[in-house]
Amino acid sequence: MRIDVITIFPGLIEPFRTTSLLGAACRDGIVELVVHDLREFTKDRHRTVDDTPYGGGPGMVMRPEPLIEAIEALAGPKGETRKARVLLLSPQGRRLDQGWAQELAREEHLVLVCGRYEGVDQRVIEIAVDEEVSIGDYVLAGGELPALVLIEAVTRLVPGVMGNPESAEAESFQTGMLEGPQFTRPAEYRGIEVPAVLRSGDHQAIARWRAEQAHAVTKRRRPDLLGRGRGEEER
Repeated sequence: MRIDVITIFPGLIEPFRTTSLLGAACRDGIVELVVHDLREFTKDRHRTVDDTPYGGGPGMVMRPEPLIEAIEALAGPKGETRKARVLLLSPQGRRLDQGWAQELAREEHLVLVCGRYEGVDQRVIEIAVDEEVSIGDYVLAGGELPALVLIEAVTRLVPGVMGNPESAEAESFQTGMLEGPQFTRPAEYRGIEVPAVLRSGDHQAIARWRAEQAHAVTKRRRPDLLGRGRGEEER
């Protein structure tokens, strides 16, 4: 198995591949873990990977250009000819469990994308990501630690990694709605435009749109969360 990790903090990932079972698996050639600095895929002299969000709000959003170019350089364009499975570590994603880890352990090539700040531009997800993965309902500073969790959960199930295959055991496993789509510059990228409401300057309309999108995403992906928040109504 080959695993590529895209991050702006490669130093958080690099030491992991020399440690414990994974370190042995890498030395034995069973697993190949390659870490890529996202800033190497930027084209401006400041190596910019983020920008302010359309519609206002706190924090920064990761730009689509370097992320998509990095993903496509490693996995190819999204579609039937893609040569790897691309996973974005995200609170909006499907919850990682042992069953999914077992499925991923059968893949030959995974590309893991580590978000930071307020998240990634929605067009990264639509254009280049196959699936989003979450490790639980809590907030971290970025996707690097979740990526390490996924790597640990998956690689230990790859044949040959554990000395005794029978040692692999199935494990058991703040509330609120998920966040809706985020966008930053450019206003149009590969035919996908930032919704007009986010460029309107109408803060009330933006707030309504975001609330509607958040509810829709939560209802579609995590309906169990609906009704937990104060004042949240069933719709």
